[in-house]
Amino acid sequence: MANTIQIAVRTLVEHVYSSGSIDSRFRSQSTLLDGTRIHQKIQRTYQDSDQKEVYLRADFPFKDVVFTIDGRCDGLLLRNGEVIIDEIKSTSQPLEHLGQEGIPVHWAQAKMYAYIYAKDHQLPEIFVQLTYVQVESDEKRYLKNCFTMEELDVFVHEVVENYYPYAKLLHDHRKARNESSKQLVFPFDSYRAGQRKLAGGVYKTISEEKSLFVKAPTGIGKTISTFFPAVKAMGEGHLNRIFYLTAKTITRTTAEEAVERMRSCGLCLKSVTITAKDKVCFKDETKCQKDYCEFADGYYDRINEAVLDIVSNENLMNREVIEKYARKHTICPFEFSIDLAYAVDAVICDYNYIFDPRVSLKRMFEEQKKSTLLLVDEAHNLVDRGREMFSASLNKDTFLQLKKEFKTVNKVISDNASKINAWFISLKKLHGEQSEFTMEQLDEELVELLTQFNEGAELFLQKENAPNLLELYFQVNAFLKIVELLDEHYVIYGEKNKNDVTLKLFCIDPSKLLQKMGKNFRSKVFFSATLSPLSYYQDMLGGQVDDYTLSIPSPFKEEQTDIFIKPLSTRYRDRERTKEPIASMIHALVQNRPGNYLVFFPSYQYLLAVYEQFITDYPGIPTLLQGAGMSELEREAFLEQFIPNRAETLIGLAVLGGVFSEGVDLKGDRLNGVVVIGVGLPQLCYERNLIKEHFNQNEKNGYDYAYVYPGMNKVLQAGGRLIRSEEDHGTIVLVDDRFLRRQYQDLLPQEWRSFTVI
Repeated sequence: MANTIQIAVRTLVEHVYSSGSIDSRFRSQSTLLDGTRIHQKIQRTYQDSDQKEVYLRADFPFKDVVFTIDGRCDGLLLRNGEVIIDEIKSTSQPLEHLGQEGIPVHWAQAKMYAYIYAKDHQLPEIFVQLTYVQVESDEKRYLKNCFTMEELDVFVHEVVENYYPYAKLLHDHRKARNESSKQLVFPFDSYRAGQRKLAGGVYKTISEEKSLFVKAPTGIGKTISTFFPAVKAMGEGHLNRIFYLTAKTITRTTAEEAVERMRSCGLCLKSVTITAKDKVCFKDETKCQKDYCEFADGYYDRINEAVLDIVSNENLMNREVIEKYARKHTICPFEFSIDLAYAVDAVICDYNYIFDPRVSLKRMFEEQKKSTLLLVDEAHNLVDRGREMFSASLNKDTFLQLKKEFKTVNKVISDNASKINAWFISLKKLHGEQSEFTMEQLDEELVELLTQFNEGAELFLQKENAPNLLELYFQVNAFLKIVELLDEHYVIYGEKNKNDVTLKLFCIDPSKLLQKMGKNFRSKVFFSATLSPLSYYQDMLGGQVDDYTLSIPSPFKEEQTDIFIKPLSTRYRDRERTKEPIASMIHALVQNRPGNYLVFFPSYQYLLAVYEQFITDYPGIPTLLQGAGMSELEREAFLEQFIPNRAETLIGLAVLGGVFSEGVDLKGDRLNGVVVIGVGLPQLCYERNLIKEHFNQNEKNGYDYAYVYPGMNKVLQAGGRLIRSEEDHGTIVLVDDRFLRRQYQDLLPQEWRSFTVI
């Protein structure tokens, strides 16, 4: 049988006809919703003999392959003996901007449907109509042409010929990928204890189209144990794409290394790593406008050639490689990486590209999702990240500033900002002396005012450049998007700060929305060393009753770690009193057991207080401090100090839950001990108390959900920095009297439970 390549009409024509520049100066955010509304409105005017959303499919042989081209046309109209394919397009541009002819890619899409229908029904000719609708005014413009079957045949031949090199490249690569993944053996001499069990669990999950929650200890090699079975499932035809999702840059490197290792064992796999836009932007300012940025100007005229070039020549497309090709082809490196995500086998990126409704990869069609796997690394981070992604807030002050800024520039915008500022003032008065308050529901008047504000802003931004207005426009837009999601998983609250008021739509329980955003993917695997207790994370990450869970015991021996508990109070009120005994304990520890130590504190203030005490009482011992807002270079410099077999002791002081308490891999003698000060509880605050109340009302232990579980997660992460391999030995000291309570003991890993109280 000939090689078959399946392609959607729209994907095909957009690839061949892509042209123009990236211009995020201003794009109406309501376009998608307007598009759906307008389609339905036009389709309601169809006659009884007309059909809408007609599925069309054709096979088109070309050279050594057969293209299966399919899609749904908006309308099939039968009028006065004419057969008309109708393609509806909404636009926020004035209709005169379309020129006399309309847009080539729109004609191409409609002609492709016309070709399929005419071929199926053996028509000598067929009509094609583009129906343009202006979003704001609802003004319509119809462009209509008749095409003979011969003309359409030539047209489709040209389109397919243009697409063929790219399609053939991907097709041949996938064939080689599947063959090589069948041959691939585990890329290490042997499995570590627990690795085979984890790999087997992941493979079973994929083959049965389930989701899996895994608690697997640090140092076991989770990345390769999840990636390897996924690649094997690819070879079996279960998968076409893997997304490896992480919260931190450092874990992305581990994923890249795992892919590289499998490649060195003969795997033919192409991967791309997506780096945040502001990190990879070549310009001083991240302004995606064709008159400012040469990498945005004409981007779509050059992107196909660039994709073909990089995919033909590279397998690992990390930041460095992408930047090299982006400069060569003068294209935006960030948008380039997004476009590559649709062409490669594995995508390594942040959680938000899948889960954040404002960022996610929108062109992932449902069909593609069915053959895509999500591997969610360090999944414990996704609870708070989920809350962040699904929450939104607005400040009174930003509207007051804008009202002043636009007073003489644009009356409509100034008046709208003034009305919203006045709404905030009345909200402030209503709640009198309360500095924080919750609201039963969102005032409809505010939603109306915000909608009006954005409509006015849209009209202005289409013609003028106004950075402050643009920023607030996007903020209001994000807020209105979240308004649509409000339900019992949300709390609406306000906070007063001097004259300012903040209104927040706070997603307390992100489980439902995480589940919704992850829907229709073939399988999802959530894994972490600290997914403990599993039931809590399954609940918070949108797990289902029939999901699989797996808890893998530590492969390391108990005698590799000496665990000590120092029962001192580290509660806020006792910190001044206990800083001296803590400094003394650290000193005694490094005197008895010299080496490299990381000491983690619940806050930066506490860290500085103990540090001052320590260097006063015990001068001369080398110490390093985690700085506030360290750059990547500064972080690397900090870790480089941890060298094996140092002549003298080194103590690094860091913040619990900060950059050094997760994803840091100091193997062997680079790290000899970890001291954790406190049980990691988040600071008491209004938001955390709202979480506590919410879960108490839902018959769960609110205090555990809001404070204990997130806190102990940080403790386990910090302690997990120590033992990374079978050869590692070291000391963990847990400083807090609460570690002796049953509630906290139950959350300690099995191998930490044989401890000595000091």
